[in-house]
Amino acid sequence: MAYAIPTISKGSNATLKRNKSSGHLSTTPVRRKYCAIDELLVYWFDIRERDFVPTVAGVSLAEAPGFKKAPGGAPANVAVGVTRLGGSAAFLGKVGDDEFGHMLASILKQNNVDVSGMTFDKDARTALAFVTLRTNGEREFLFFRNPSADMLLTEADLDKDLIKKSAIFHYGSISLIDDPCKSAHLAAMKVAKNAGCILSYDPNLRLALWPSAEAARKGIMSIWDQADIIKISEDEIEFLTGGDDPYDDKVVLNKLFHPNLKLLIVSEGSNGCRYYTKDFHGKVGSVEVKCVDTTGAGDAFVGGLLSSLASNLQLFKDEKKLRDALNFANVCGAITVTERGAIPSLPTKETVLKKLKEAV
Repeated sequence: MAYAIPTISKGSNATLKRNKSSGHLSTTPVRRKYCAIDELLVYWFDIRERDFVPTVAGVSLAEAPGFKKAPGGAPANVAVGVTRLGGSAAFLGKVGDDEFGHMLASILKQNNVDVSGMTFDKDARTALAFVTLRTNGEREFLFFRNPSADMLLTEADLDKDLIKKSAIFHYGSISLIDDPCKSAHLAAMKVAKNAGCILSYDPNLRLALWPSAEAARKGIMSIWDQADIIKISEDEIEFLTGGDDPYDDKVVLNKLFHPNLKLLIVSEGSNGCRYYTKDFHGKVGSVEVKCVDTTGAGDAFVGGLLSSLASNLQLFKDEKKLRDALNFANVCGAITVTERGAIPSLPTKETVLKKLKEAV
């Protein structure tokens, strides 16, 4: 049985309060709004940082004349993506007890994401990431984590009751780099699995954060066979398989599709995506747009897909319905690249449906 966690409704006079003993952030809303998608909660877990993006595109970090603050962190982006589409989402993780950490919590709350599972560390700072945009809209990263608060998340910080109430539990691989966060990640996955949650995995490779390429490959694959749904990119296929052709279906099916996997998605950017299940596989194209910034496109895609899955947990068994959901997710990603920044450019359901109608 799935439950909904109340989220903050737009325009409500909600306040944020922090439990002195646990450090958890709780919301005290005047009015509550329940999940719009079959009363199912989508729950998220992983790194959270503050991004700084150049004020101009196509330059290196050293050449940038200035930087603009932007909230970052893939699973948090996905959580906001889900709420923008009318769904319910919560975020589980740790930030510094500093201005950036509280600003991030406030941004999530403003976007109707439940932040009651978020904790604040007085002894570590919120992670920072400087992101430069190339002329083609692709990104390069420079991270500041030494260590940052997200790396210090422990099992004791986890709100396990919230995890047990979720329908879908989504996570990445960055939190697998070091303990104690690695142990907390594994513990959270175990709780979710035992509670019957669908486990959704987006490795979201950030090689610069790992001690070596081999450590990254080993870490990402260490939890591969536990996921029900996996989303990867062409570059990640090549990396994980040691250089095999990412467009070869046999490579994907023989090397990456494990027996317990329900759905494997390969994102191809402006070309759409490929999908693989036990019974069928195929490709769904995207719509043509003018690319300004690819930041958050993959997260918007995942948010779009999981918001559809939340309303139909058997989606992967019906190819037509799955293709419709992937078409919707592709448009979510496409709309996001037309503006700068992840969270500001994440679309609403109305915007996506309008774009789909225009495409037809």
